[in-house]
Amino acid sequence: MIYKVLYQASKDEVPVREQTETLYLEASDVRDVRKKLADKPYNVEFIQPLTGKFLDYEKKSAEFKLEKI
Repeated sequence: MIYKVLYQASKDEVPVREQTETLYLEASDVRDVRKKLADKPYNVEFIQPLTGKFLDYEKKSAEFKLEKI
């Protein structure tokens, strides 16, 4: 399954909505996503599973790039 992860690039700074970044990751479940990102300095805000029409919509975005972690 593909997940959309919204995160801040640094755990040390206060989260600011305008600085939220997005990455797309393939994993078996949300726990697996968190495990894959554990060694990154990210402050994860939200993890959203993408399926069906939601996934099709995100794939049309120029920012859609499946990360390999």
